[in-house]
Amino acid sequence: MELAKRLAAVAAYVPAGSVTADIGADHAFLPIYLVKTGRCPRVIATELRSGPFQAAKRQVAAHKLGDKIDLRLGDGLQVLKPAEAQVLVLAGMGGNTIREILAAAPEVLRTVQMLVLQPQADPGDLRVWLAANGWKIDDEQLVAEGGRIYVVIAAVPGHEPVQDHLLLELGPRLVEKKDPLLGKYLQIIAGRYERALAGMRVANNTVTREKALVTENKLMRIRGMLVWL
Repeated sequence: MELAKRLAAVAAYVPAGSVTADIGADHAFLPIYLVKTGRCPRVIATELRSGPFQAAKRQVAAHKLGDKIDLRLGDGLQVLKPAEAQVLVLAGMGGNTIREILAAAPEVLRTVQMLVLQPQADPGDLRVWLAANGWKIDDEQLVAEGGRIYVVIAAVPGHEPVQDHLLLELGPRLVEKKDPLLGKYLQIIAGRYERALAGMRVANNTVTREKALVTENKLMRIRGMLVWL
């Protein structure tokens, strides 16, 4: 079974032999892959909506993996008990949604050894939350697929040494290791800031002028990184 590139990157971070919970498993492609390749002895696959849950059930049945993939219908981590899973995967949803799901079940989160996250948006907000709540960004990488660049983050319990908000927005491990796609990724982010700055200059009031100064500073730092790359 072959996974899409971003899901393959997620799977590569899952430690061999771990019991993993895939939150928002959709069609259960990742859980099926993890079990069939022998990476995980057992996977819990959860879905909030009935449609994807039924689709996942059909996929799991087709692969005859009902004894190794535990399908659960419910909201986020609410369908998990503490210490049921060593690894949590949350992929294909917004960074703020991921943050809300994690924050809603601290008793489950306390017993988890690793988070593998693939936010579709707002990865910076997610990293800031992780750093503030006892999670260290162990590694991260960029994946190009379908004309987009995706971020995959692996986090473990511990102290995140980087507290600079811009670096947390960009990805501290991405910057440290000069991820091969970092240049393209920074150009995309710089473009967003440039468009935001243009809008602030049109508005031209006290609040937007203050925001513009902050944005200009971020842009200057990003451009400096692009030269460094």
